[in-house]
Amino acid sequence: MSEYLTTRELADLLRIGERKAYDLASSGEIPCVRAMGKLLFPRAEIIAWLNASRSGPQVAEPPLPPIVAGSHDPLLDWALRESGSGLATYYDGSFDGLSRLGDRSAQAAALHIHEDNGFNAHSLRNALGEAPVVLCEVANRERGLLLAPGVTDISGFDDLKGRRVILRQNSAASQRLFDAQLAAHGLTRDDLETLPTCARTEEELAIALHDGKAEVGFGLGALAGLYSLGFVPTHSERLDLAIWRRAYFDPPMQKLLSFMQTEQFAKRAAEFGGYDLSRLGNIHHNGASG
Repeated sequence: MSEYLTTRELADLLRIGERKAYDLASSGEIPCVRAMGKLLFPRAEIIAWLNASRSGPQVAEPPLPPIVAGSHDPLLDWALRESGSGLATYYDGSFDGLSRLGDRSAQAAALHIHEDNGFNAHSLRNALGEAPVVLCEVANRERGLLLAPGVTDISGFDDLKGRRVILRQNSAASQRLFDAQLAAHGLTRDDLETLPTCARTEEELAIALHDGKAEVGFGLGALAGLYSLGFVPTHSERLDLAIWRRAYFDPPMQKLLSFMQTEQFAKRAAEFGGYDLSRLGNIHHNGASG
């Protein structure tokens, strides 16, 4: 999603005519930016403005389902089970997780969205404004090119032309980053021999490579040793949990968050490899509205 709305997009969002949208901007009633003769409306500020305009009685919201959506991560997935949190999972990528967080069909989402000046926070604000969501760091982790056993002649993105590649779904942040890296190296998906189906999780990608279905995929270094794969590191990324604040202090989420502070969690991260837990628990965003 773009950081800014056009007048037409704003009118569609508010279900008003474009003329009324211009009037709101002219009167200073709504956040806007004037640039190059155009009116643009900061998406995050518009959402915050709508939330601040609420009136009438506060109606109790329905309970959030005990589901963690978003990106699959093997360490987090293990912790969800080992902690006894009782939280279910629905992994279909960071952008799907943001959507499910927004429509309240999940109480948390794992995110690793690369941004110009960091990770995740800007995308979260674009999607939910200043909604009461906490963005809590899990780990920094290594990402790069995972190579099937026996593949030794791939050392970077320039070597991918004509190679058999397994992709992730479009809602996965890793796939969007992979596409951007292809473009930066003068390539597109058409230059690759891609499998007809994508891997829905990081582990599915690693298993497909281990089984020889593809030569290379863009995945996590943490899975290289587990599946006897080669690994060419290309990126370091931050994995965060975005959690609705009203679920943050509930027993299931507290079980998970407390377990992540244990020596057992740190030991498992070291066994996987490719994780840096030095900033575990740092809060990178805490939505203001309640």
